[in-house]
Amino acid sequence: MGPSFLRCFLLLLCVVTFADAGSIGVNYGRIANNLPSAVKVVNLVKSQGLDRVKVYDTDPAVLKALSGSGVKVTVDLPNGLLYSAAKYPAFARSWVQKNVVAYHPSTQIEAIAVGNEVFVDPHNTTKFLIPAMKNIHQALVKFNLHSTIKVSSPIALSALQSSYPSSAGSFRPELIEPVFKPMLDFLRQTGSYLMVNAYPFFAYESNSDVISLDYALFRENPGVVDSGNGLRYHNLFDAQIDAVFAALSTLKYDDVKMVVTETGWPSKGDENEVGASVENAAAYNGNLIRRILTGGGTPLRPQADLTVYLFALFNENEKDGPTSERNYGLFYPDQQKVYDIPFTVEGLKNYKAHNQPPLTGGQQVAAPVRGGVSKSTTGEHVVRREP
Repeated sequence: MGPSFLRCFLLLLCVVTFADAGSIGVNYGRIANNLPSAVKVVNLVKSQGLDRVKVYDTDPAVLKALSGSGVKVTVDLPNGLLYSAAKYPAFARSWVQKNVVAYHPSTQIEAIAVGNEVFVDPHNTTKFLIPAMKNIHQALVKFNLHSTIKVSSPIALSALQSSYPSSAGSFRPELIEPVFKPMLDFLRQTGSYLMVNAYPFFAYESNSDVISLDYALFRENPGVVDSGNGLRYHNLFDAQIDAVFAALSTLKYDDVKMVVTETGWPSKGDENEVGASVENAAAYNGNLIRRILTGGGTPLRPQADLTVYLFALFNENEKDGPTSERNYGLFYPDQQKVYDIPFTVEGLKNYKAHNQPPLTGGQQVAAPVRGGVSKSTTGEHVVRREP
């Protein structure tokens, strides 16, 4: 085995290891009147090396454009259909047949998100969530797709009662028996995973006096020690995710996996939206991508390689709410990047990281570090992302 062969082998091993460390996808929202065609969007996604997208409906033009692309897709059954899907199994079967069976497998649908952040839905659809998930799954069974397409539902971090320190993470008591236990039983039985939307931006925006910007953006910092288990955290994202893992552990669902279905940082905001800027958005998303593709799991779950979907592909000019809501995009509608970051391991080779801290998992320490984070690290300020 010569030196050149050894170098090539080690490089290949490094790339394979990085590729297995985690996966990056992107949310393709369309609340805008100036976006490119779905065909152009699929070409854009592929040109960036992204192989996973999540959409907020089952628009035929989008699903047809994704056909044969090799891009894995998570589709959504909107909150407004939860009642029908829960009450009428025939509706669930018809919906699956029309919106999934008709496109799969040429369009590689890998998951169905039943609703989105249902617990904060003002239309009170929470009581329909579990029966809707079960009926959608039974429809997949009928069409023999249950082994390849998972069913879950994205939760906002406001579903947590406690999040700081991460080791004290727990779900809201009023949701545990009626929703979380049956949901987690369902996810365990079907081999699915919990979908979680996590936004360190909200936590930083609301608590910038106590949360370090470097800590929020994955930049070099001394870290924050969890007083409950002695693990040191170098970024707020890990702390948020581990709060959910701790909540799962408290209910004895350590075996249920997690996918981060939304996270991101706005490139522009109103005057009172502290931290919203192009520079900070580039730092958060660029460092997050490096962290996920090369860094393994979290301090609490070092082996939990995460799939993370960035929010969002485009700035969406018709979204309601503060300015930030229309400026989470990685791209402008003309398909130009809002800021230049890579999305693949290959791209990271030539990428100058934004002062990235150590990538090692949590380590035991004897004493806490000054400058802890407040109890609102989950970012209870939740803004609806899509209808």
